[in-house]
Amino acid sequence: MRISTSTIYQSGSARMSELQAAIAKNQSQIASGLRITSPSDDPVAAARAVEVSQSLSINTQLTNNRNVAKSSLSQSESSLSSVSELLDAAKSNIVTAGSGTLDDTQRGYIASNLRSQLDQLLALANSKDGSGSYQFAGYQTSTQPFTQTATGAQYNGDQGQRLAQVGSSRQMAITETGQSIFQGGGQDIFKTLTDVITLLETPTGGGNASLTTGLATANTNIDKAIDNVSTVRASIGSRLSELDTLDNLGSSFDVQYQKDLNDLQGLDYNKAITTLSQQQVTLEAAQKSYLSITGLSLFNYINP
Repeated sequence: MRISTSTIYQSGSARMSELQAAIAKNQSQIASGLRITSPSDDPVAAARAVEVSQSLSINTQLTNNRNVAKSSLSQSESSLSSVSELLDAAKSNIVTAGSGTLDDTQRGYIASNLRSQLDQLLALANSKDGSGSYQFAGYQTSTQPFTQTATGAQYNGDQGQRLAQVGSSRQMAITETGQSIFQGGGQDIFKTLTDVITLLETPTGGGNASLTTGLATANTNIDKAIDNVSTVRASIGSRLSELDTLDNLGSSFDVQYQKDLNDLQGLDYNKAITTLSQQQVTLEAAQKSYLSITGLSLFNYINP
């Protein structure tokens, strides 16, 4: 069988093109650090890599959600810690006000202290988070939750609790409503303090029966408020602890997903570099052979 010159040219040219394409692909893999640079390289692994990448992306979003949740809950806990301290101080003042040795003027001083504590409680109830949203207004984050009234305070928020997706199958409440904190648990702390302030600012006229009854009622309501706030804080603490557990689990998932991606797409650099060197040597040999063959001519064998 006779092989034409054009066939030799085409065959040699095609072979060098194949080698050049293989070298270019190998160089691209080395530059990117990926074994799969296009789905056609390994369709099955490429499809699986897409799935793993999506899982990794979802895991990252859940981590971000948990960070938002922790920030919100931590800010609420910080505010409620101050609320607990103020309630303890108010209880101490109310107990002191029950002393039979005090006169109207001295009880007036205690009333002044309680009024200051009432103002601080209102400020905490109307506190904002880092983004400028009211912490305890439910869904009404741009509405000041409490407005002071002559008898205590009016709640302007709603009963909604903002939720965050903190796990693949876990939604968590990341806010508390002001009404449930300050006007829940069978008491209204703003009314309680307003009433006891009015009581202490009213001269007894020598009769202490109404004062004793009023202080006993205030003391009971303060205890209920302290218990209620403690219950809310315990719930927040439990959720913060759960978020830490979910974070640890999420970190494990992240490591596993990264490993899976590396197993599917990762490049064996030593093998790739060795292959590239072999391809370059083969290409160089092919080029020399091609030049030698294409340089042949009948005239090379005719003596001058």
